[in-house]
Amino acid sequence: MSYCSYIETLVGDRKELNKNYHDKYYGFPIHDDNELFGRLILEINQAGLSWETILKKEQSFRKVYDNFNIKKIAEYTETDRQRLLADAGIIRNKLKINAAIENAKTILTLQQEYGSFEKWLEHYHLKTKEEWVKLFKKTFLFTGGEIVNEFLLSTGYLRGAHSEDCPVHKEILKQNPMWANQK
Repeated sequence: MSYCSYIETLVGDRKELNKNYHDKYYGFPIHDDNELFGRLILEINQAGLSWETILKKEQSFRKVYDNFNIKKIAEYTETDRQRLLADAGIIRNKLKINAAIENAKTILTLQQEYGSFEKWLEHYHLKTKEEWVKLFKKTFLFTGGEIVNEFLLSTGYLRGAHSEDCPVHKEILKQNPMWANQK
């Protein structure tokens, strides 16, 4: 079942939470490195949990991770790691917290080499899912196949976030014209 269809099975606050993400964020290109990195943090933290759990905690993640500021997170110390591990507003997993900090350092290096995290992603844009997974596993921590797939779908680097009959799909094609002629 696609995310588009799944939302129609939900009711109340659950439907509203997921529909807002589906209609305004999922699959849309992101052009800000901190927001791209924030999405990677959220996708990493979703591993083993529901996306709904992450959506409910998104504002807490933003707050405790300095609004996903790559430079600040790359400078986090052991004190910051302990602060994050103690914060019930986020997922308190040592491996995921460590991945966020180490991946921030990696992105700083990519920014120096490519000009931005976005330009690094664009440099590899038309890779297959399998090629992306290999690249991410070589480059970042805690990035398995599903994490990479969802990160790339959710940020518009892989086609297929929405079913083709979904109205949001058409809006994404307008914002990401390189997908218009590709199947």
